[in-house]
Amino acid sequence: MTGARPPAWLQRGIAVVVLLATGIVSLPAVAYALDGPTTENLVLPAQLVLMAGVGALVGFALPELTGTGSTPRRAVGIGVLLGLAAALVGVALLFLLLNGFPGA
Repeated sequence: MTGARPPAWLQRGIAVVVLLATGIVSLPAVAYALDGPTTENLVLPAQLVLMAGVGALVGFALPELTGTGSTPRRAVGIGVLLGLAAALVGVALLFLLLNGFPGA
């Protein structure tokens, strides 16, 4: 089975799980790393750049993310977009967890 790849649905599932997990963990990790009075404004841009890079790596590693016959460039581009979306999910989830739910 040399060169055998997992099916497309499995690759997409792996990509979603990896990106969501990284998106949720990336903001607190970047905030911890850039904790200081002169770097506090760099936390969100650094997280977005980090997640764009992770998304590009996931898109490159899992080419079936964009469908059969897609170019590697398209897979990386879609990976970047999915990485940024996962970063926004992570920011929203952290915001909800820190501020709570009204009426709860």
